[in-house]
Amino acid sequence: MTKDDFLDRFHHAKMVLPEADYPLRAPGKPAAVLLPIIERQEELTVLFTQRAAHLKHHAGQVSFPGGKKESEDNDLLATALRETQEEIGLDARHIKVVGNLPIYRTVSKFEVVPYIALVSPTFELKLDKNEVAEVFEVPLSYLMDQNNHLIHWVERKRQRHPIYFIPWQNKNIWGATAAFVRHLSNHFAT
Repeated sequence: MTKDDFLDRFHHAKMVLPEADYPLRAPGKPAAVLLPIIERQEELTVLFTQRAAHLKHHAGQVSFPGGKKESEDNDLLATALRETQEEIGLDARHIKVVGNLPIYRTVSKFEVVPYIALVSPTFELKLDKNEVAEVFEVPLSYLMDQNNHLIHWVERKRQRHPIYFIPWQNKNIWGATAAFVRHLSNHFAT
């Protein structure tokens, strides 16, 4: 998939329904992530992080760079860019934000806005090893193919909720991170 193909499909006029999230009873804590699409010469890829194993919350999970909004952040985009810089050292000069997905509510009581960005492949990363164990890339074409997505239904408080999974090599992308990918893939579903 080329950059132009991606942008044409992402910015189309078709109505895209959001993926089911967790219904919060009160407003959640504002947060944002960056879904970085790397403009590799061969094909577009998506960069993921794997959280450090010693972390108290979500240890070892696959995620996108991001986190909760801090008082110094002007808006949620600033949150996503700040967290990306802090976690993996990806400088904003390599990032071109092309849009965002709808707010996604999590069972951990966050309301997360995923920002979609094209990233120039000329970057150098510097991981904050206190937060991120490693980064890896997955071809965008693989992620946009919904045949590669799994959905497991769970019951919580007498309501059914989906948990999304996307296996990739020896990694398991799941939960909110997989839901963000799933929602993006809805732009490409026929």
